[in-house]
Amino acid sequence: MRKYIHLTLAAMILSAVPALHAQDNKTGIQQKVASQFALTKITSDGADIVTPGSILALKKDGLIMFALGLKATPTTTYKDGKLSMTFGDAMATTLLLGGNQTASTVPQRRFVAGEKVWITAYSVTDKHVILLLYSDPVNDVHYYGQIKFPFQKHNIPSADDAMKTIAEVVDVQPPDTAPDASGQAKTETDDASTAPKTIALGQTKDDVVAALGQPQKIVNLGAKEIYIYPDMKVTFINGKVADVQ
Repeated sequence: MRKYIHLTLAAMILSAVPALHAQDNKTGIQQKVASQFALTKITSDGADIVTPGSILALKKDGLIMFALGLKATPTTTYKDGKLSMTFGDAMATTLLLGGNQTASTVPQRRFVAGEKVWITAYSVTDKHVILLLYSDPVNDVHYYGQIKFPFQKHNIPSADDAMKTIAEVVDVQPPDTAPDASGQAKTETDDASTAPKTIALGQTKDDVVAALGQPQKIVNLGAKEIYIYPDMKVTFINGKVADVQ
């Protein structure tokens, strides 16, 4: 009887080892994702960026994003080296829609390699990693969606392996090396050679560019424009500085 109990306890311990290992991998992935991606904070209506985070450059074609206002988050899955909206992704989006909304009536866009998006959230489960993405206006329309990176046979990989898979799809551009509006890389040397500048309310866009250089990003909201620099956000209304953060 005692031998049987010992064998049973040993079997229980051995069976728990894979689960503990999987949990360690999941925690490691969460920590890696958190350290690699700085999240962008947007307003509750999604119309504006409050705090810019990491810029992600796509390395694959096929990311499907829908216009803001869709009641479901469209999902594009990365599998076998390709981005695509699977039948399951499309069905899940359809089931989550409400009222008179259908996927065919909401503006959507297919993003391709080289285009840049913001990351606003992420999640790590026992089955996959998901990155929630948001775009600058394209023809005055913001788009959003998510990329799902499923684990093979639902086995949680190591953190390094998971990040290698994600790196096949997106490339993170740190703020201090992100291209400015002229397409030139901004370096730390550029910042060191520039004396601190002061921006005042009422200045024009030309005044700001003369003081700070070309912005890293421009968010165009019609009469309202936002120039985003690595350490500053300047908001213009009708071409004049209305707020500096």
